[in-house]
Order: sequence, then C-alpha cells, then structure tokens
Amino acid sequence: MRALTWQGTQKVSVETVPDPQIQEPTDAIVRMTSTAICGSDLHLYDVLGMYLTPGDIIGHEPMGIVEEVGPGVSHIKPGDRVVVPFNISCGHCWMCTRGFFAQCETTQVTEQGKGARLFGYTALYGSVPGAQAELLRVPQAHFGPIKVPHEHPDERFLFLSDVLTTSWQAVKYADIEAGSTCAVIGLGPIGQMCARIAKYLGAEQVIAVDSVPERLELARRHGITVLDERTVDEIPGAILELTGGRGVDGVVDAVGMEAHGTPFQAFALAAAGKLPGPLARKAAETMGVDRMGAMRTAFASVRRAGTISLIGVYGGQADPFPMMNLFDKGVTIRMGQAHVKRWVDEIMPALTGDDDPLGTEDLTTHALPLEQAPHGYEIFQKKQDGCIKVVLKP
Repeated sequence: MRALTWQGTQKVSVETVPDPQIQEPTDAIVRMTSTAICGSDLHLYDVLGMYLTPGDIIGHEPMGIVEEVGPGVSHIKPGDRVVVPFNISCGHCWMCTRGFFAQCETTQVTEQGKGARLFGYTALYGSVPGAQAELLRVPQAHFGPIKVPHEHPDERFLFLSDVLTTSWQAVKYADIEAGSTCAVIGLGPIGQMCARIAKYLGAEQVIAVDSVPERLELARRHGITVLDERTVDEIPGAILELTGGRGVDGVVDAVGMEAHGTPFQAFALAAAGKLPGPLARKAAETMGVDRMGAMRTAFASVRRAGTISLIGVYGGQADPFPMMNLFDKGVTIRMGQAHVKRWVDEIMPALTGDDDPLGTEDLTTHALPLEQAPHGYEIFQKKQDGCIKVVLKP
C-alpha cells in the first residue's frame, strides 16, 4: 500500500510499504476513504522528531470502509462505514468503564509514562502505524470504531475521529452552557469547531482570537465575534471590554505549543528538536521550552472563579507558571487528550440530519490525494493558500 511516512524534520514522503494484517482477534483492517492532517501532526513535522524513526507512518484522523475483522470483533463487519478514534481504547478496563478512554489501562504506554496508545503519534504513544495511508490496522476494534451511516459526505463524520470530539470536550471542560460567555484562543481547525460548538450549546457570547485572515473570516461566517491580533494591541484588555470588565466565564486555549510571542521559548523548542535523539528528548521533557503565549492570554482573559480548558498540545515543560495570580483568581484548569467515545452519542444528533448545525462540511479547505500529502503539510504548516484544514483522499 501507499502511506505517508516521516523522514525527518519538515520532511515527509509517500512510500510503498507492506499492507497491514490482522494480528490479534480484536483487530480490523479499514480501507481509508478520508484521513485528515491534524494540527498536532505539525508538531511531528516540525519539532518532535526526537520521538520518531524515519519510515514511521503518521496520521490519526481516519475513516473508511471495513475490509476485514478478527474473530473477536462483532459490532462491525466488512462493508461497514466507520470512523476510527485517534486514541486506542479497550472499553472494559477501569479507566474505560469510567469514560476516561484516553487513559485506557489496556493500551497505556507505561514504559513512557503516557496514556492510551495513539495512531501515528511517536514512540511516546506506542509507535502505532498511522492512518495517512490506504489501509489501517485498527487494534481494539471490538470497541473503537464508530459505525456511521452511508449517507452524507465523509466530512460530515470524519471529524468524530478527533476534531469534533476534541473540541466538544474542550468546550465542556470550559463549563460552557446556555448563557455563558466564552473565548477561544486560536482559530485552527480545533478552535473553529470549539467556537461553533460553544454557540451550538447556547453560549451568549463567543469571542475568538487569531491573526490569520482566512481563519478570522471563516469564524465570522459562523457568527463568531473575532479579535485580530494584528490590529488589537492587547487581547485580554479587549476581551475584558467586551464582557463589561469581568472577563469570560470560560476560555479554550486551542493553540498550545504553536503559540507566537515568546521568542526565547520558540528558539529553545526549535533548538531542542535539533539535538541528538536522547538529548532532545531530555530537553523537551525537563526544560521550560513550551511557548506560553496563548496560555497567558487565557489566564488574563478568564473571569475570577472562571474555567480554562487547555486543548492545544503542549510538548515540553511550561515554566514559569503564574501560580499566585491563578490562585488569587480562583481559576479552574482542565486539560487532556479527548476521551473520544465519551462524547460521540452527544454529538451524533447534530450530524445525522439533513442540516449541518456544526458546519462540519465547511471546515476542509483542501482535499488532496494521498500522493500530495507532503504539499498538504507544507501549506498547512506555513499557513499558505488559505489552508485551514487538509483532508487526504487515499
């Protein structure tokens, strides 16, 4: 089969690799019809190469048609259309029975001190071959795959694999409900969907922050109040002004380690990525190399006794941390990988009707054949050609 492989920092290529095979009774093989490039894939592309080996297949936002299932799989069968969650969970361990699927104890990468295995996401998360390929072996397929109707384009359901469920959790973790005020920092795919979900759940005011014109325009199209970092001198002050001086009830940081505005940490993060593997890993895990620009905006924008939801990926140590101010404000902070299947039943009614209230079909800006995946990574990383979300079509 053909698959997108990591070959080095800012270097990926489509190669011919062996077809995956059923290895365990609970495996399935799914032929990809759509598989997206995630913002967190850009971390692999740019700065987290110390955890990858050339030839690793990346990608973790898959959907397609079931080709084959092992004897331990009964809820899906060949011919079914499925979306595959990015995290691999068993459904029956202590964590899974409590809805913490991203911490599945059956697939936890205990040797790295990490949670559930992820598709296509480094040695830290199990080095499981990823989904930017023609075929995907799905472990724990007795539980993981989400069966979806054959009606509607792939993009209506594809984002259940990550974007929709991650964004839904982020908004829920920010305690957003009917009548709330909400700020979303960053308008990449996750931020776009967080803002829409906050409105869908009844937020009275949704304010979103970014500096990329195409991202700002897409959010405006869905009725979001936007603040352009290029023209607003002080974002927290502008958010306070829009909320009568109080600040918003909940903030979602949908940026993470891609934040701008912290030159030293940006340099340290890039430098760490150029060290030999063991030294690079040590630097990322112990030094204060994360860029905290978006997080600091969130801290300053939330009201007293409000809630901050960190859904942007942070890959190293964030230091220093303004503990005194956060303690004084009485802020609640929630974070973590999305427990994908925990949210599917809540989201599905918004996807199966004739309308599209979350605008799932108005997020993809570039649908490309798999062979053009390297181009997709380049324009996504460089924010070129109006690129907001890339979906590959194997």
